[in-house]
Amino acid sequence: MSKEPTFTFRTKADLSSLNEIISHLRGERGCPWDKKQTPLTLKKYLLEETYEVLEAIDKEKPEELREELGDLLFILLFIIYLYEEKKLFNLEDLVYLTFKKMIRRHPHVFGEVTAQSAEEVIQNWQKIKEGEGKENSVLGNIPKSLPALQRAYRLGERASRVGFDWKTPQEVIPKIYEEIREIEESFKNKEKEKIKEEIGDLLFTLANFSRKLEINPEEALHIALTKFEKRFKELEREIKSQGKSFEDFALEDLDKIWEKIKVRG
Repeated sequence: MSKEPTFTFRTKADLSSLNEIISHLRGERGCPWDKKQTPLTLKKYLLEETYEVLEAIDKEKPEELREELGDLLFILLFIIYLYEEKKLFNLEDLVYLTFKKMIRRHPHVFGEVTAQSAEEVIQNWQKIKEGEGKENSVLGNIPKSLPALQRAYRLGERASRVGFDWKTPQEVIPKIYEEIREIEESFKNKEKEKIKEEIGDLLFTLANFSRKLEINPEEALHIALTKFEKRFKELEREIKSQGKSFEDFALEDLDKIWEKIKVRG
């Protein structure tokens, strides 16, 4: 039996270096955990690393972002390598396919087509994808596994490309109130399934309102959750500093402390 080559540490590295590491991890004398992985088992890590990249971008910390992008890149290369093992495709195939696709979908840069605005680019992109047989609907194939608010944003964005949209953000506001009234009506009638449906309609309408304001609703909610978490932890610290617990306070008293915390920012 032939021995695996000894791994050589490098002072500089490229994608082939990472592929070499993955090869060793998957090899006969490699890591038991890495040898057990499949594309399906790596899905959760791919998602986790993607969210860590998003958080690093929000923090605007280049050093942290560099590390998180590296982790994401490694997972992507690992998944590609698993398909290379099965001889289904390899990194070179993937890169060349993407290379050709990006040129084909940017004829205003690499061809004779002209596009004077981002909107024209999107219209051309849509036509090209339709010509490739990639889409049979203007809604495309937006992943159902996307966070719901993000998917709502993207669906509204796609529908707007063919004019199925409000013209201004102000026009969405009456629809928001309409959805709230429908929730109130369903709540009054104790129709739980209907309430769930109407809440969904309201969230979808709010996502479209955000889009019209050029605000990503997923990011807006993330900011709100971060703010709530920070203030709630301050509330916990305030209660502990008094040597008490939540049970010692009426809701009205907790609200007063909460309002003071809000004033502090």
